[in-house]
Amino acid sequence: MRFQLIGVNHKTAPVEVRERLAIPESRLPEACKRLSEHPAVAEGMIVSTCNRVEFIANMRNGTGDLREFLREYFETDLAQFESHLYEFREDDAIRHIFRVAASLDSMVVGEPQILGQVKEAYATARAVGAVRAQLDQLLTRAFAVAKRVRTETAVGSSSVSIASVAVELAKKIFGSLNGKSVYLVGAGKMSELAARHLLAHGAGSLFVANRTYDRAIRLAQKFNGQAIEFSRLYETCDRADIVITGTGSPNFIFKREHGEKLMALRKNKPMFFIDIAVPRDVDPEMNKIDGIFVYDIDDLQQAVSSHVSDRKKEAEKAEAIVTDEVGKFHARLLTLDVVPTIVSLQDHLETIRQAEIDRVRGRLGSMTTDQELAVEALTRGIVNKIMHTPISTLKTAARDPESTTVIELVRRLFNLHDEAKEAAAKSTRGAGGQN
Repeated sequence: MRFQLIGVNHKTAPVEVRERLAIPESRLPEACKRLSEHPAVAEGMIVSTCNRVEFIANMRNGTGDLREFLREYFETDLAQFESHLYEFREDDAIRHIFRVAASLDSMVVGEPQILGQVKEAYATARAVGAVRAQLDQLLTRAFAVAKRVRTETAVGSSSVSIASVAVELAKKIFGSLNGKSVYLVGAGKMSELAARHLLAHGAGSLFVANRTYDRAIRLAQKFNGQAIEFSRLYETCDRADIVITGTGSPNFIFKREHGEKLMALRKNKPMFFIDIAVPRDVDPEMNKIDGIFVYDIDDLQQAVSSHVSDRKKEAEKAEAIVTDEVGKFHARLLTLDVVPTIVSLQDHLETIRQAEIDRVRGRLGSMTTDQELAVEALTRGIVNKIMHTPISTLKTAARDPESTTVIELVRRLFNLHDEAKEAAAKSTRGAGGQN
């Protein structure tokens, strides 16, 4: 077990830092592949959302460091990010992944979106062969832990979301949402969710612009809205009272000069920009224009956190579940480490038994069936008695933090290194083929 995780999130880094490390959805498969092909990494996956960018790996040995991959991938010195980065290894990494999937590490504890985002990241990594064995088991268990938390606690009940806060802020700006028009720039899930909430609270017409026009058409049809070609964004955006923007653009789509033109066209009627993109789509300078109100993802999250009721008791229950599950998963992995050694020990002694029977068969002469069975039973009994103590010791050691020392000692005593490696390889291939 050599799990390692490094990343930044909404707690450790502001959006202007997170957006510099964010990996667009279109580049995620290639990034996962590069991570898994790094010499120090056996398996890897990347979670990149508006609130976090995390690199998760099953390392080939205990000496590797994911910072080396980050330096190579981003082609930059990490010193500028060091104060924002966090790192977890082994059980701490397992605990963190379980907490993220269960939405215990979210700004809004219990929000459901993060589980879907982690599942999508996992599916992307599996599709390119970056997740196969132990990391596959870890993520599969994380999803089960998230389900258990939701089933056994009320931590996700009455959750306040980005979408609901967007509605509240819009009401503060416009007084009423009746008849207000909404413009979606980008057709992502969070944008769609925010638009759904706004329309449910009285907003009127909906426009959708997306670089892939067919996707804009499909989303607009869901709300009886109008799809607009992305090239016509600036000439049509003045129709909107509320603009929700969530594209994968590396640069600002709306700059101060755009805002000034929009205000002139709208004769200073207010506009509300909900920027849920990371990197951001709306230049913060737009906020300095009278009549334009811009909220980025950090602003929205802060507004969300101020509305969240006290869920301390439910969160404590959820944390206890995570602690329990980390212990169970750790024990399971230790057992998996022991299995190849037990299998190779059994194979090794069976080979010796068969060889000895073959060696003395000529001296024993012709034997009856009963005699053959007696020799078989005798030799098997001796082997089983020899195996009993080391196998019992190995199984006991699987529950001990020092298990690797015991496993290595048994391998040396019986010269099992090559056999154990082959057994482990078979076990890994088998685990990777499941699910």
